[in-house]
Formats: sequence, C-alpha cells, structure tokens
Amino acid sequence: MAPKKAAPLDLMTYLSESRGGTTKEYPKKSTLFSQGDPADAIFYIEKGKVKLTVLSPRGKEAIVAVLGSRDFFGEGCLAGQPHRMATATAMTECRILRVQTEIMTHMLRNERALSDLFMAYLLSRNVRVEEDLVDQLFNSSEKRLARILLLLTRFGKDGQQELVVPRITHETLAEMVGTTRSRVSFFMNRFRKRGFVEYKGGLQVHSSLLSVVLHD
Repeated sequence: MAPKKAAPLDLMTYLSESRGGTTKEYPKKSTLFSQGDPADAIFYIEKGKVKLTVLSPRGKEAIVAVLGSRDFFGEGCLAGQPHRMATATAMTECRILRVQTEIMTHMLRNERALSDLFMAYLLSRNVRVEEDLVDQLFNSSEKRLARILLLLTRFGKDGQQELVVPRITHETLAEMVGTTRSRVSFFMNRFRKRGFVEYKGGLQVHSSLLSVVLHD
C-alpha cells in the first residue's frame, strides 16, 4: 500500500491572526506602503493584485512587479532591509495578510514546512527576476508585451489561466514593457486580429499568445 501524501501546507494556518498575522482589506488604488517607509513586516496576498513601483531621484516612476494571490512581497525586511525600496499599491480590491518581521523570522527558524515553502517561493521569484532581465535586454517590445500578458494571466501556474484583472491600461503596460503607449496599442490590436486576445468583460488572453514569445 502506497504511503499517503502529506497534505499541502495551509499558509493561512501558519500566518493567521492567532499566530501573529493580521488580515486587512484594501480598496483599489490604496497604498500599502511607500518607498522609504520602515521595512518592518512581510505581506502575503490572499486575494487581488498589487503593483510595486519605484521612483527615481528625478521623479520618474517605473513598475517593477505585478503580484497576485499567493504571492509574498516586502520580504526584504527578512534580510535586514531597513526601509522599503518600492511603493506597493492595490490594483484591485485586495485582502492582504501582514506578518511582523520578528514573528515571520521566528516561524521560519522553527517550522520546517513553512521554511521549505518560503524558500521555494524565493527561488521561483529569483528565476522570474532573471527572466525579466533577459527579456528586457534581448527581446523585442512585442515579445515583452506578450510575456507580460501571459504572466498577468498566471499562465502555467497551477494549471490555471484567468482573465487579466484588473482592466490594465495601455499606459501601465507600456511602463512594464519599457515602450510607448502607442506601440502597446499597435501590438494589442495586432494580437486581437490574430486571435491571441479578446475583450469580453475584460481582457482575455489565450494560450496561443505563447507563440509570439517562442517565435525567433
């Protein structure tokens, strides 16, 4: 008889209010923390999407990440980061769980299951950062846009694909791609004509868009 598989770790059990976490609802466009704020907690997205932006000394803003449900952010505090390096803003209505740095550090040191899961998440996040860098250095604007749209649908994650939520603007996509709004509009029209995307109560991205990313 084959041994039973261990039940998947329930993060909400580990990080619940009974163990020191606090859950809060955030309306769309609200600021969770700002660049330069004290880095004193880590956050876990239960529901919704959050964007991380950085502001240069000259006042230029750039989007560095768009995160969704089951993503962590603000983890720099665990490495001794004293202040936030970015601003976190709710792109949709969000439910966010917040855990103080010292509480999370204690759990990671003493609870192997949580430590293993969090390490796997960080490694996955590191791979994503490397892929983003390669994408920015070597791929065309069209390929970068296609990849970002697929990432926003969480394509290939847990075998699921969802609508791009929220109804992200072409201006925001242009910031993420590193191109102009007019170029994004041009590519989006081309994707629509080729059947890669459609607008049905929101922007729906089909898996066939992957062909743009893979095409040499």
